[in-house]
Amino acid sequence: MEAFALLLGLRLAEEMGIFPLSIESDSMEIVQVIQNPDDYLASGGKSDVLKDSHSRWMKIERWRIDFPSNTGALHREARTQATNKRHAPVLLPGAMAAALAAPTGLLKLPPSYAPPSSPSSPLSGTSYGRRSRRRPRLCRRGAPLLAVAAGEVSYTEPEEALLEALVGVQGRGRAVAPRQLQEVESAVQTLEALEGVPDPTNSSLIEGSWKLIFTTRPGTASPIQRTFVGVDSFSVFQEVYLRTDDPRVVNVVKFSETVGELAVQAEATINDGKRILFRFDRAAFAFKFLPFKVPYPVPFRLLGDEAKGWLDTTYLSRSGNIRISRGNKGTTFVLQKSADPRQMLLSAISAGTGVKEAIDDLTSSKKGDVVDMNTLAGEWQLLWASQSESGGGSWSSVASAGLKDFQTIKEDGQLKNLVNPFPGVSLSARGNICKTGNNNDTFSVSMNEGVIQVGGIQFPLETGGEYVMEILYIDNKIRISRLNQYKLVHLRIVNKT
Repeated sequence: MEAFALLLGLRLAEEMGIFPLSIESDSMEIVQVIQNPDDYLASGGKSDVLKDSHSRWMKIERWRIDFPSNTGALHREARTQATNKRHAPVLLPGAMAAALAAPTGLLKLPPSYAPPSSPSSPLSGTSYGRRSRRRPRLCRRGAPLLAVAAGEVSYTEPEEALLEALVGVQGRGRAVAPRQLQEVESAVQTLEALEGVPDPTNSSLIEGSWKLIFTTRPGTASPIQRTFVGVDSFSVFQEVYLRTDDPRVVNVVKFSETVGELAVQAEATINDGKRILFRFDRAAFAFKFLPFKVPYPVPFRLLGDEAKGWLDTTYLSRSGNIRISRGNKGTTFVLQKSADPRQMLLSAISAGTGVKEAIDDLTSSKKGDVVDMNTLAGEWQLLWASQSESGGGSWSSVASAGLKDFQTIKEDGQLKNLVNPFPGVSLSARGNICKTGNNNDTFSVSMNEGVIQVGGIQFPLETGGEYVMEILYIDNKIRISRLNQYKLVHLRIVNKT
């Protein structure tokens, strides 16, 4: 079981691109097998789980496995040329992963386990609990569900203000500047004061799958909020089905298209025109590489009133695309059915996949603002550059081209790029930007001086270069440009300087 939990952890780390990786296991046997696979095979070991774990283990550039004890820990580090990625290390406790993967007595490995290589079909097979997760069957009575029409979704001006305030918020509210938080809260309160759909719980517009785009107090509410909501690479949904023979509210965390999801289900009851009463009763992980569901290790029946709660819908847009709800623990939720192209782009950048497609969708779906020096002026943070796929040049060339960190543009055409490669070290390059000819979207960028600062000491930095910047899309929050051969995505953090 410990080996199987280790394999699941390694696969998840591979999919999420987490390097270096640190795993702690309370099984000395597992630690010794991973560190000395030749001894294990020589002794007649035939576990396919351990073999597959070790092969995946060796693909990771830097790793460590520990056995906690009074006499110290076993350590080993290995390097391969598999990847040059650098991310913060993560600790995956083996015993905890085993508990999540299979509580005692609920999961039994087959005698000859063979991990699937690249599963392409949805999960099927055994499920645990009283019923499997499914889309509830509609009753004959009641209004039919309304589908959200494809295409452009219209928003009222206050709804646009809320979506505008949410652009750039990280972790669905986990990391947000105080000023931006005030903008979001003000926009939420404005919508709540307006008349949306009356008695939203009695409207078919509340039915369906809603994507969570913002929540307050993300670290103090449910286990899902504390663990998953603040992770940008995960998608969080809430499915609401009230006009069925089995009314339900289902919270879904999608890890990725290749890893799978966690679904936590609750029985639901309409209390009045705004309030839904619910009681959590079952949950399970659905991993794409397993032919069965793995139970979520929470005994809902034993939790009593702790498994119960309520959810008030304080605003439901008449288009059925925006919903604001408040929970019994004081949490505010903002949810959306059809995601804004800008939010989809930011989500793709956070997940590290589908960025080019999201850029194409945004540049083709919206015209953005008129491009001039007044629009460009402000302080921008670089979120994504196509250059990162193939590796960059020297730090001076990176600073000169603005391929890292921050960029400041003034209305008079002065431009400054700032790069912070290491703590206490910064590189800055200065130059000018001006419009080119009659083309409204193209600018000429000329860099002419640079400085490297180490602590309080400055040294001249040789920078220079001529660049052509084409603005593909720009608004009050997002800028997409092409700089020579690179595509760049910037987030505006200060309007004008």
